[in-house]
Amino acid sequence: MFIIDAHLDLSMNVLEWNRDLTKPVAEINAREANLTDKPDRGKATVSLAELRKGSIGLVVATQIARYVAPGNSLPGWHSPAQAWAQTQGQVAWYKAMEEVGEMVQINNLASLERHVALWTSETAEGKKPIGYILSLEGADSLITVEYLERAWHYGLRAVGPAHYGPGRYANGTDATGKMGPDGIALLKEMERLNIILDATHLCDDAFWQALDHFNGAVWASHNLTRALVNHNRQFSNEQIKALIERGAVIGGALDAWMMVPNWVRGKSTPREMKVTLNTLIDHLDHICDIAGNTLHIGIGSDLDGAFGTEQCPYDLQTIADLQKLNELLSKRGYTDKDIENIMHGNWLRFLRNAMRPVSAD
Repeated sequence: MFIIDAHLDLSMNVLEWNRDLTKPVAEINAREANLTDKPDRGKATVSLAELRKGSIGLVVATQIARYVAPGNSLPGWHSPAQAWAQTQGQVAWYKAMEEVGEMVQINNLASLERHVALWTSETAEGKKPIGYILSLEGADSLITVEYLERAWHYGLRAVGPAHYGPGRYANGTDATGKMGPDGIALLKEMERLNIILDATHLCDDAFWQALDHFNGAVWASHNLTRALVNHNRQFSNEQIKALIERGAVIGGALDAWMMVPNWVRGKSTPREMKVTLNTLIDHLDHICDIAGNTLHIGIGSDLDGAFGTEQCPYDLQTIADLQKLNELLSKRGYTDKDIENIMHGNWLRFLRNAMRPVSAD
């Protein structure tokens, strides 16, 4: 089954974790065996080879660099210019992967259709490149709103205005408060450039404000449900309904603390907390119950989002194990068409609608 994963932090892993994603996961983990600077050292689940093994031929791949003001304890850069520079290094890696045929950027409808045809053709031979749609997770690195058009020209097609904490354009997870003038201006420019709004990580105040001010395409690349895990990082039933009304697709994430209540970072383990791929389906079920159909869910795994096997379903060793979802969904009563929609069909429908021709005049 061809799979689309709507959220991976590939370039962050390359530049900040120093992982060579052209190598097998086993080799990446072996090289990290004696490192302790990150909690997921030696526990990686993602590489380009594992994406191919799992037929995960198209991903939404991020740029990410946070600005932190004095007194902000979150990790990040001390100026927007530094954050911008970090994202440009990330873009450089994606371009380097394109040059050697490891990846290919998908930035318009024609490139999308060519790539899907390549990955779904039974006659295609050889090593297929991983397609990527470039997304910015947290807009802090945009020095001014005018920088968004620069990013559009090198392929940026989706933006989540916030990440964790207070942001320059919007407040995110664990923060509160509405967007200021710069945030509203960002939404207006995103709409002009036909850039997708990623509602993931927006705090509740900013979420509702963004939907009121933005008339373009909206998705949620990697989110789960507040009804099952009560945290502001998750969507409430009201937010899920609003996204469905906008035609959004919500990508189910596989970060264990989001999947089950009472997870304690650094202490809980997936086995003791009974976190499996079926746990993800519990959240997907809830969204489908609200929607009345299976047309608004997909995968946004976030499997390389600063965690590894220590904090993801224990029946998943690498990202290729996303293929296990086919059988699990079938056992839960999803039809073959439902499963096809979840694995790729819903994202494809969304992208085909969103990637209409546009020029940045």
